[in-house]
Amino acid sequence: MELNEFLEISILLGYYGSLLSDKQRTYMEEHFEDDYSLSEIAKSHGISRQAVYDNIKRGNKILKSYEEKIGFLKREKEIRESLKELKADYSEVKLDSLIASFDI
Repeated sequence: MELNEFLEISILLGYYGSLLSDKQRTYMEEHFEDDYSLSEIAKSHGISRQAVYDNIKRGNKILKSYEEKIGFLKREKEIRESLKELKADYSEVKLDSLIASFDI
């Protein structure tokens, strides 16, 4: 898994982790946030490495599905990009436009 994907999963876990099962959330937090290997997680929970892998893989799929439907990370990226553009070329008109684009 590439670093960018690893970071994205970690961020998605922060957004949507509470929607996962307790086991999935625990295994994913230990793997992505605490940097435990699959073997370490398996040993500490008394299960097989394969069971940990399967739960993490399912959890990844669920997190990505939530992101596709809800889009918190996508929205955050859009906001950051808009703020960078505003910082580079500030005007009150652009600020007002940016604020208006966030109104629901």
